[in-house]
Amino acid sequence: MKQKNRILILTAALLLSATAAVTPASAQTENNIGAAAENPALRQPHRYTNPTGKEFPIMAWYSLLGEQVTAEHYREMAEAGFNISFSHFSTADEVAAAFDACRGTGVKILVTCAEMASDPEATVRRFRGERDNAGYFLRDEPICDAFPELAEWARRIRSADDSRMLYLNLLPNYVSPRDLHAESYAGYVRRFIEEVGLGLVSFDHYPVTFDGLRPQFYANLEDVASESRRADVPFWAFALSTAHDPYPAATRASLRLQIFSNLAYGAQGIQYFTYTSPGTETWNFHNAPIDHSDRRTEVYDLVRDLNREVQALGGVFLGAETVWVRHTGKRIPAGTTPLGELPQQIRRVEADGQGVVVSLLRNGTMRYLMIVNRDLKNSQRVTVEASHDVMRLLPDGSSTPASRYAPTLAVEAGDMLLFGWEER
Repeated sequence: MKQKNRILILTAALLLSATAAVTPASAQTENNIGAAAENPALRQPHRYTNPTGKEFPIMAWYSLLGEQVTAEHYREMAEAGFNISFSHFSTADEVAAAFDACRGTGVKILVTCAEMASDPEATVRRFRGERDNAGYFLRDEPICDAFPELAEWARRIRSADDSRMLYLNLLPNYVSPRDLHAESYAGYVRRFIEEVGLGLVSFDHYPVTFDGLRPQFYANLEDVASESRRADVPFWAFALSTAHDPYPAATRASLRLQIFSNLAYGAQGIQYFTYTSPGTETWNFHNAPIDHSDRRTEVYDLVRDLNREVQALGGVFLGAETVWVRHTGKRIPAGTTPLGELPQQIRRVEADGQGVVVSLLRNGTMRYLMIVNRDLKNSQRVTVEASHDVMRLLPDGSSTPASRYAPTLAVEAGDMLLFGWEER
């Protein structure tokens, strides 16, 4: 349930980062706290800035450490489609070494180290001039009780650099509201947005287990997307890329189902847990994209191919707003809505199997209909009848008239179809 926190405790490289759970203000003077509070701009929620500019953000969680921190390894990460690296560095000097190594590779660094807790202002000032600075990490998976100190921590970071992303992850909805100290999961997300004000919602939910797809997965996306839309802030979401108990090895279907479902709900950043294999035998970690011996596994290739597709379609997903998301099938996931009226350009959407996710996205003058096969094991034959002005968008980013394809197509497990047209 809280795998990332447990790794922080059990892995030596992460032990010092756990000091970030200490209230950072406790180690600082009252003058520093007052200086942050006196700036009127810091009383407003932080404004999110895409850390990767015109590229879609794709982050590698639990990334390079120690001898792996080399330009060669960052180039290998970039080749797999990652443009943000998140390593749990122990010290600010390790962060500085990472900036030296990643320079010119196309990979940016999310800053975290013990000094981010003990002296956030000085640490942020040290790194705010780095071109490859993706932003600053606070803490993983807080409950509501931590929100006041996180808000103060964020204000202190912003007093030194208010231009970059502020980042942490919320817990998933398979944690009970009682444990979150919230009235409901949606209330937990809403309180985080309102009380902490990072300008971004990120949450981790690992839906693919040995028993199949968690039934709460789409309800989690519904709540996060709804609360983010209500507050007009973006959200980021995860895919699980490393096997461990109780999660099986990632497959083409499991990775694509997670990433495409996230994008269908409007995610503006995607993250993989993990990139390298955690250095502990607890929970039987294996089959990360980069294994314990610092070699690629088959998952590296699966992730690379998927990330290339996401970037090729970045013009669709980056900056997209979700108009609505619906589901087909005799039994739709809990917390979701059945497919009803379609846009006039789409006359029919049907699937012959378990059912599909159907999302209408808006990006500028363009409208996109995204259809995701939410079956982890089986392909489905999906019928889409569209008007003559609808284009089909292909995985390499190219497009062709939808009429050049038969209306009924086989969609592999976890895969998707994408259609677009200009709204006039």
